[in-house]
Amino acid sequence: MTKEMSVLAPVGNLDSYIRPAYACPMLSQEEEQQLASNLQIHDDLDAAKQLILSHLRFVIHIARQYSGYGLPQADLIQEGNIGLMKAVRRFNPDVGVRLVSFAVHWVKSEIHEYVLRNWRIVKVATTKAQRKLFFNLRKTKQRLGWFNQDEVDMVARELGVSVKDVREMESRMSAQDMAYDIYPDDETDTHHPVSPSLYLQDKSSDFAGMIEEDNWDAQATDHLVAAMETLDPRSQDIIRARWLDDDNKATLHELAERYGISAERVRQLENNAMKKLRSAIAL
Repeated sequence: MTKEMSVLAPVGNLDSYIRPAYACPMLSQEEEQQLASNLQIHDDLDAAKQLILSHLRFVIHIARQYSGYGLPQADLIQEGNIGLMKAVRRFNPDVGVRLVSFAVHWVKSEIHEYVLRNWRIVKVATTKAQRKLFFNLRKTKQRLGWFNQDEVDMVARELGVSVKDVREMESRMSAQDMAYDIYPDDETDTHHPVSPSLYLQDKSSDFAGMIEEDNWDAQATDHLVAAMETLDPRSQDIIRARWLDDDNKATLHELAERYGISAERVRQLENNAMKKLRSAIAL
């Protein structure tokens, strides 16, 4: 790849691509017609190269209109360059129009296809019908301009979506959306991302509440241990057997038999111990 043709592939610093692209000389109409004729008649690749290089700035201008989709600008430009090369190959100088007027369709067509394949909002479209609309909208369009009402109704009917969805998706394809995720570029400090998605509140995760609950549980456990130590050994055993032993909790009658007292007396001892524990934990 020659040094001149290397600007067709924007890699690394975007400014290092844009500067040489704008430095390529523009062609007069006569020069453009002559080069196109040479390409058409003699398959002159050098003529094709000059036609492409002189229109790279035009591709950059169009690609910037699609910055609202959150896709890398370099990729948009590269896709646009593919469209430009297709336009140069198909350009007929005998029609009498400038290449820039003919190429706009091809450049936008390639960028549209790239956006539809890669735009993350397409991937998370809410319904199957909306995703189908995204991937079929450009094929349905008969021209580059906006849909008229008859075309809107036809697209909505054929794709099974509402008229509102068609208008919304057409607006997005025309690069009217604001950027949501901001990709790092030459003017963005990659160490300080500013994407709004990084600042969305996750209401399903209440970290403050979880920490507060853990602290409360730990504090309550500490108070319970300290309160248990203030009880006499028999009361401690009754509380453990009645409340803390999950595997083999004892009944009042079992404890009454163990200590040689009545079940009612065991109940009284249990109630008195529980009152002391509640008072200690509440402090």
